[in-house]
Amino acid sequence: MTQDVFMTDLSMRVAPVAAPVRQQVLEVLRLAITNGRFQPGQRLVEKDLCELTGVSRASVREALRQLESEGLIQTLPNRGPSVARLSPQDATSIYQIRGALEALAAGLFAVNASDVQVEELDAAVQALEQAYRSRDIELIVPAKQHFYEVLLDGSGNSIIASVLNTMNARITMLRRVSLASPERWPSSIREIRSLLKAIKRRDAEAASAASLRHVQQAAKVALVTLES
Repeated sequence: MTQDVFMTDLSMRVAPVAAPVRQQVLEVLRLAITNGRFQPGQRLVEKDLCELTGVSRASVREALRQLESEGLIQTLPNRGPSVARLSPQDATSIYQIRGALEALAAGLFAVNASDVQVEELDAAVQALEQAYRSRDIELIVPAKQHFYEVLLDGSGNSIIASVLNTMNARITMLRRVSLASPERWPSSIREIRSLLKAIKRRDAEAASAASLRHVQQAAKVALVTLES
């Protein structure tokens, strides 16, 4: 990056608000990785990151350590930190865990969720459908995230959400990979509707199956891209 870029690009500047600076830096850098601003394999030079964010090297280093623990960056000898590349093997493992846990959450939601929570899930699906119609992935990804937040909250099992949260950044990266092809979108929303219908019937087995099927289909698309 050139000095001119640093002087004009202020989109990653950290604002002096109540949240700790280190947390702001972490969130800014995590977002830059998950939304593709920083590409897999790209080196992350501390000096450049300090100029982009406007914070000290200590804050940047702390954020990089956390991102490394999340699997988003890797540090190689004589090269320093860079954005981690998700291998097909890593992606397969993540989808396996995600599929099992989200299927469990969907089944629990069908049994445990209140009528109000079912209505909230219905509204989340409608918002997701609207996002798909916009054909804007920057609207689809957060709408999908909100759908899962409602689903996990209504499952009544906070441990599922806690475990998935440790992989959330990599799940978001894979979600972007699977949604990068618009051909996937109609199937994706049909699978979500099928899940919602099962939940409205309070059919835990069907809800679990629909959730697992959705994750497995997303995995197929993402893995084809990662292996190409």
